Amino acid sequence: MCSFGSVTKLIAMGAVAFLASTSCTVAQHKYWTANEQPATYRAGEVRKAEKPRAAAEIRKRAAFARMHSPAAPKEKEHRLILQVNTNDPAAMNLSLNNATNVAEYYKGLGEKVKIEVVTFGPGLHMLRDDTSPVKARIEEMALSAPEVSFKACGNTQEKMQKAENKPIPIIKQAEVVKSGVVRVIELQEKGWTYVKP
Repeated sequence: MCSFGSVTKLIAMGAVAFLASTSCTVAQHKYWTANEQPATYRAGEVRKAEKPRAAAEIRKRAAFARMHSPAAPKEKEHRLILQVNTNDPAAMNLSLNNATNVAEYYKGLGEKVKIEVVTFGPGLHMLRDDTSPVKARIEEMALSAPEVSFKACGNTQEKMQKAENKPIPIIKQAEVVKSGVVRVIELQEKGWTYVKP
């Protein structure tokens, strides 16, 4: 016959087995049922916790690859268009101030910058050799700030020549382009930043 101790062990083992099977069934029903919201919610929570860690790892690997890649991208070059279309010495000087300040700022950071001052309409007087109120200042800038260039509108120059019945000389620091407005459009389409002082 069975002893009392073996019956107790048998009952205890049965109870443990029953509790274990019940816990697994409840756990499966609560967490692993595909159609229930709690299972999806908990899986999303796990993914959310993993995302920052995974994103940090991706950033670290990308930075490492850029440092060691022979085709690493060059540092960004800042590019600015300054438009002058009025025959106003204050506006012309403001444009030159802006160009100087931007050039000095990026030089101070050790970053590259290109600045193009585009003139058209009455603003062409800024670059006219015979009427420019800022001619001396542009000559100085050409020596101290080679990252600043000047473009004169060829269409405006032609119209002024017809109106004044004489050649319109442009300062030697400037380059004549076919159209000042078209120049602004083309530079903006290449990602240049546009500012009208």
